[in-house]
Amino acid sequence: MSVSRGCLCCVKYLMFVFNLIFWLGGCGLFGVGVWLAFTQSEFSSLPLSFPSLSAANLLLVAGGVTMVTGFLGCLGALKEQKCLLLTFFVILLILVLTEVVLILVLSLYHEELDKKAKDDLREGMKGYSKNDGLRKSWDNMQMIFKCCGVSNHTDWHNKTTDGKLPGSCCSNDPSSCRHWEEPCYEKAKQWLLTNITSVLGFGVCIGIVQLLALVFSMLMYCQILRAEKYMD
Repeated sequence: MSVSRGCLCCVKYLMFVFNLIFWLGGCGLFGVGVWLAFTQSEFSSLPLSFPSLSAANLLLVAGGVTMVTGFLGCLGALKEQKCLLLTFFVILLILVLTEVVLILVLSLYHEELDKKAKDDLREGMKGYSKNDGLRKSWDNMQMIFKCCGVSNHTDWHNKTTDGKLPGSCCSNDPSSCRHWEEPCYEKAKQWLLTNITSVLGFGVCIGIVQLLALVFSMLMYCQILRAEKYMD
């Protein structure tokens, strides 16, 4: 019995430590999501298919779910309750499988997703002259990234009431507009990849912790079952 209890205590504290790291990782992801959302608030009226806005929302959701799951794991480890441990295991397993599916979808269909995002942005450009929020978002993006249009300046053809390029597209005086050559979608995507590289590395570490937490939660669950059978 003492050996079984010793194994249970060992697994218990290992699981608590890993879930504490897991919870802190969730806080980190959520924090990055908040930072990204505030950083890109100038583009808030653009479709959510815009790379930075999509990443911000994804990190906020992933961080929130990770924090709640990590808390459940820590509580389950400390209380040694089978119900909490099993709930934690199921939620974490679903989370891991969702992450794997998401990574596969992004890897296999990234070109299709890029095309859909660009189409959404081009469709949204039609409201530039009517929607103040959308106009401000497009002007902010084009001035900040020094770009014009989704793929090039021709995206603005027939999108404004006067038929001219927005002033934010011009690198000089709008009256003799010399438009930016860079595409906004690619510039925004490059900015995102540059700023989120460290987050991706952090995400890999969180993934490893998730797998270890799955193993330890199941080990602890089995240890508690063995201890209960021994007591009976």
